[in-house]
Amino acid sequence: MQLFKKIKAIVKISRPINLLITFFSILVGAAICIKGIYFLDKIILAAVSGVLISASGNIINDIFDIEIDKINRPDRVLVKGDLKKNEAVITYILFAYTGIFISSYINYNALIISTSASILLLLYSYKLKQMLLLGNTIVAVMTGMVFIYGGAAVQNIKPAVIPALFAFVINFIREIIKDMEDIEGDTKTGIKTFPVKYGFNVAKKLIIIFSMLLILFTFYPFVLKIYGIKYLIIILVLVNPILIYFLKSLMDDDSRKNLNKLSFILKLNMVFGLLAIFLG
Repeated sequence: MQLFKKIKAIVKISRPINLLITFFSILVGAAICIKGIYFLDKIILAAVSGVLISASGNIINDIFDIEIDKINRPDRVLVKGDLKKNEAVITYILFAYTGIFISSYINYNALIISTSASILLLLYSYKLKQMLLLGNTIVAVMTGMVFIYGGAAVQNIKPAVIPALFAFVINFIREIIKDMEDIEGDTKTGIKTFPVKYGFNVAKKLIIIFSMLLILFTFYPFVLKIYGIKYLIIILVLVNPILIYFLKSLMDDDSRKNLNKLSFILKLNMVFGLLAIFLG
């Protein structure tokens, strides 16, 4: 029973929904980059190693954020004591090293990407996330890199650039939303995020700018005939209407409860974006 509780805590701290998105993002990244001969086993290895490295990043972030999470997210497993700090550290090391080890069986580029990502995620959790907008940018870059990683698995990165840019922008927006959501704990612990320093109104303006750029950019691959009509249909019916609803809801209500909902909506919209790219 105790072992089951520990496994459940490890799954929760790893963010299973995020890991599922990472897994399929790597598969989609590989699928759209396939050119000539490819090996399915290397694509699967990339997806598994990407999930492990992503999980390790989530774990080390929670380890460094214990005190902040006591205010912002008291339901986190380390705050509640469902998982001890030393157990989380061991799990982090196991996941990170296993992810890098697996990537060594894919190719040299995959090994470089996985190693760099692991180091950057550690530095982010330790120090970089406290630097204004730099932390947000790093998380957004890491999200975009999963598509590049999928491309690396089939040794053709170029077609993964567009979905990587999409992922970067939408996750940068989501990171600002999460900072707005966590403003109470960040203020009390001295973390100078963008909303803490400049306030909600300026943060909203930044989100509007990036959201409008994203909406405009969604038409770019169709106009240049990179993606087909199925892509455009999903963009017009799902992705962009959700982004417009997101902006309207943010303007109407910036309560913590609504910000949490909007963060989830952006995550869901990423899935629709994945579907559009895959079918397109």
